[in-house]
Amino acid sequence: MKVIVLIPAAGMGRRMGGGINKQYLKLAGQPILAHTLALFDSHPLVDHIYVIAPQEDIDFCLREVVEPCRLTKVRRIVPGGAERQDSVRNGLGACEAEAEDIVLIHDGVRPFFPADLLQEVIDKATQVGASVVGVPVKDTIKEVSDGLIQGTPERRRLWQAQTPQAFRYALISEAHRRAREEGYLGTDDASLVERLGRKVAMVEGDYCNIKITTPDDLVLAGAFLKTRGGIDR
Repeated sequence: MKVIVLIPAAGMGRRMGGGINKQYLKLAGQPILAHTLALFDSHPLVDHIYVIAPQEDIDFCLREVVEPCRLTKVRRIVPGGAERQDSVRNGLGACEAEAEDIVLIHDGVRPFFPADLLQEVIDKATQVGASVVGVPVKDTIKEVSDGLIQGTPERRRLWQAQTPQAFRYALISEAHRRAREEGYLGTDDASLVERLGRKVAMVEGDYCNIKITTPDDLVLAGAFLKTRGGIDR
């Protein structure tokens, strides 16, 4: 059984601004994407990594991220699609995985995932077929329609999904195939598996495992680095 990591990094970063895709913005002197890739490249449980980037970014990503950081487990940079779901499907088609292999899908701009949780994420996906890293919500959540509150879900049952999300290759491939055939666009990869009626395990993660999508997130990431003295590998 191999462990393969897909890193979708095809977003254009419109909320970040600045004229550069968010995954290439610098954090502690290196592109955010480089930190994320290094986390998995250095992990002994990971066999191969596939980056999914816009077609026009492939040469830049190779030249500015993969080669200078000596990321030896990156097998290929795969062209992305119009939506994140399309990009992941492209990655699944390119990664040459077998049915029982574990595929981890992780946001390219989420560099603070605690590496010591990876074993549990893989174990849960091996046992159940799918697993997701997440944290319990801290705030009260309201359901709102037309500016009016419709209800208040029970907070103790609500979790905020993060990545990585891990799956048996056969299961996530089938979920993506069905979603494409039926015109379904999910909010994350786990939702595609859930709609097949399959179980997905939750692994409690870390509130610092943020997705850097806005200028405020980048400031917060810098604060994490100062507090921790670096990014955990």
